[in-house]
Amino acid sequence: MRSATREAMTSTRAVLAELGSAVDLGVGAEIFASGRAIARASQLLNLLADPTADTAGKKVLIDRVFAGQSDATRAVLTAVAGSRWSSQGDLLAGIEDAAVRAVAATVDQSTSIEAELFAFETAVRSDAGLELALGTKLGSADQKGSLAERLLAGKVSQQTITIVSNLVQQPRGRRIGEIVRDASRIVADQADKLVATVITATPLSDDQAARVARGIAQRYGRDITVNRVVDPSVIGGVRVQVGGDVIDGTVATRLADLRLQLAG
Repeated sequence: MRSATREAMTSTRAVLAELGSAVDLGVGAEIFASGRAIARASQLLNLLADPTADTAGKKVLIDRVFAGQSDATRAVLTAVAGSRWSSQGDLLAGIEDAAVRAVAATVDQSTSIEAELFAFETAVRSDAGLELALGTKLGSADQKGSLAERLLAGKVSQQTITIVSNLVQQPRGRRIGEIVRDASRIVADQADKLVATVITATPLSDDQAARVARGIAQRYGRDITVNRVVDPSVIGGVRVQVGGDVIDGTVATRLADLRLQLAG
């Protein structure tokens, strides 16, 4: 993430935090919808992303274009427009980040959006037809959003339904798995956590997963949400991925390294 965008993200998140209880699930949905509207209107996107345009003028425009939205939503959009982004794509990513955080902020402690998102990602990854239906460029955004809602209704929290059904409508060039992983990372960060994907040849018990989580938490100094993946091809050992960091202690990797050494 480039420095201008990183600073813009920080500023937008600060405004979202200041809004406090004014942010509810409806605000999150509004921010998502606003992002799609801005992406479809090239002139509006050009102006809002223009660092030389007058900030006060941008606010007037936002208040006029999004007059039907809540004060909280317009405050977030004004914060986005008043920041300097490295690209138009980064601005849209900033709106998405704010929307996911707004939704995540409304969940209670008994619900794990990260776990629900991971379960959805796993289901999509195992069903090529479903992945195609949600990721195709041929279907309309509304149709894909409605499909996601039908798939998740009654199975996950309304927060997860809101996040997924909105994200599939504006993928921004990403595959479904990447979209969901990005959302999971943002949700975890909103709760001051990290997401760790732990890959083993056989299923970890809850006790084993808890020990792995404690070890990773000590390493990174933050609470950890563990996503467990079973992949027999690793043969044995554990591979852990936290963001861009990979800790690979699997037997398959050690054997591959040994083969390379013998070949050399």
